[in-house]
Amino acid sequence: MLKALRFAFFGFAVTLAAWSSAQAAPADDARLRAASDDRANWLSYGRDYANQRFSPLNQINLETVGQLVPRWIYQTGTSATFQATPLVVDGVMYLSMPFNHVAAIDAATGHELWRYEHKRKTQKMCCGPANRGVSVAYGKVFFGTVDSRLIALDAQTGQIAWDIPLAVEAGPSEKPDQLALTDTLRGHAATGATGVGANMAPLAFDGKIIIGITGVGYGLHLEGDRPNAPLGAVVGFAGNYGRPGFFAAFDAATGQRVWQFDTIAKANWEGAMSASTADGVSLNRDIAKEKRALSNYPAAALHGGGSAWTTPAFDAQSGTLFVGVGNPSPQMDDVSRPGDNLYTVSLVALDAHTGKVKWYYQQVPHDLWGYDVASPPVLFDLPTEKGVIPAIGQASKMGWFYVHDRRTGELLYKSEPFVPQINLFAHPTREGVRIAPGALGGSNWTPVAFNADTGLVYVAASHSPTRYTVHEIVASADKPAGRYSSLEPINEPNWGTLTAISTREKGRIRWQQKTEKPMVGGVLATAGGLVFTGEGTGFLSAFDAETGANLWQFQCGAGVNAPPISYEVSGVQYIAVAAGGNANFGFKQGGALIVFALPRQH
Repeated sequence: MLKALRFAFFGFAVTLAAWSSAQAAPADDARLRAASDDRANWLSYGRDYANQRFSPLNQINLETVGQLVPRWIYQTGTSATFQATPLVVDGVMYLSMPFNHVAAIDAATGHELWRYEHKRKTQKMCCGPANRGVSVAYGKVFFGTVDSRLIALDAQTGQIAWDIPLAVEAGPSEKPDQLALTDTLRGHAATGATGVGANMAPLAFDGKIIIGITGVGYGLHLEGDRPNAPLGAVVGFAGNYGRPGFFAAFDAATGQRVWQFDTIAKANWEGAMSASTADGVSLNRDIAKEKRALSNYPAAALHGGGSAWTTPAFDAQSGTLFVGVGNPSPQMDDVSRPGDNLYTVSLVALDAHTGKVKWYYQQVPHDLWGYDVASPPVLFDLPTEKGVIPAIGQASKMGWFYVHDRRTGELLYKSEPFVPQINLFAHPTREGVRIAPGALGGSNWTPVAFNADTGLVYVAASHSPTRYTVHEIVASADKPAGRYSSLEPINEPNWGTLTAISTREKGRIRWQQKTEKPMVGGVLATAGGLVFTGEGTGFLSAFDAETGANLWQFQCGAGVNAPPISYEVSGVQYIAVAAGGNANFGFKQGGALIVFALPRQH
């Protein structure tokens, strides 16, 4: 196991050389559009606008990966859930840390060039301390914060260029009956509430910065009953809790808001009242009952939810952004929100210049289970008998990889399930019903990797069965009648899967590796014939991309629950990953960024 040290090899001259190189060619729109052809750098969250997370580097390959060793380690000084994708621009790494601290680091040596310490304007956090990354463009570093701000730093100095609020509360919401809360919490500490934050990595294009807010899908998260225990339960109360979410574009130079897409439809949020998913799976809804209830909840959309968990994909040729939208509010308990709850749990195509909707595909109308569209969408070309179709894929929390024509939103197919599916759309009962994947899986916020040469997409996912229960509160002299719903982990084996899916064979699974613990973090594929991903057990592993054979492992000392990247400096290929665990899954927390390379040649 590695000793947690911050390495600063070489010297000041090397640092200055790297810094000078970085400033000579700033990341502008031309570079960002050509990112897939840039071998050395990792310029945006998904490496390129398509979110393919494929590195063309092959120095580390099937023959050499067994020699891979740590080259340097950067210790953040914070032990907390760590989900960041570091970016590398011409020898300088930009790393966001838990609680929104940011550092610029010499990518060859680990020497810190500057560090920004974030001072929160409020201690309240809707969704934990994690930040998933920054955007580097136009001489600035952009990131969203847990206290709902969008900040731009000078990329050379780390000084604040501008700092703006993303959102303010829409006004007070009702609070669940105190007696109901007491009955529900049963001595557990609760986190999560009506609040606003941002943890997705922003996206930069055409002088604009795209980001969305989280924390609008109201639900209480109960902590586990021991240190490093996974989430104890998720609890939802019917009522006027939460607010609508949004994605918005901001001027990169000034921070001025350019446009905003509200993730809750301003009109017709009840939709078509669909009894099944768009691909024909029954949702077990009582449509007649919901229609009768519509008039009782005229303001439901004002609290509608729809968090933005994931960095969009961008098709520069058509000028289209593709965003994923989270669950409706209140979470799970649906009495107060009859209807389809548009655009929650949807993949949405937006005009990148105006934010207007081009098309949407709602995976789960009237969601009850927390099946957010959370994993970043990925763009690719799909060969067919009728020619090449510009496609978009999305790895869902339900365990299917959906593939659409990205021009129209037409569903072309969905893959074979990559995790077990048990009572997928079962409604809660008083006794409790066992469901899987449930709110924690299959593919959570975890990004996939895609190899355009083979058409294989690599998906990391979780099998975490939960018990879904509805609780009726009987009226008495000291409390009114009421209800709430809860999802609680079941004390039975859970695990993860790493799956290679063929997009050219209508989603057939080529191979699958079962892992000891649920998989949450992300995947990297490389031209060296390798797939890298981490586990909550602390291992970073490399797999044969064609066969799934595990070729190499390294114990990082804390859960590896962030996506790996690869980059090159001075002819040396590196693999970098954050090792800081994940509190919601009970994975050991830490605060290290670990960078690997092949041994130096003497």
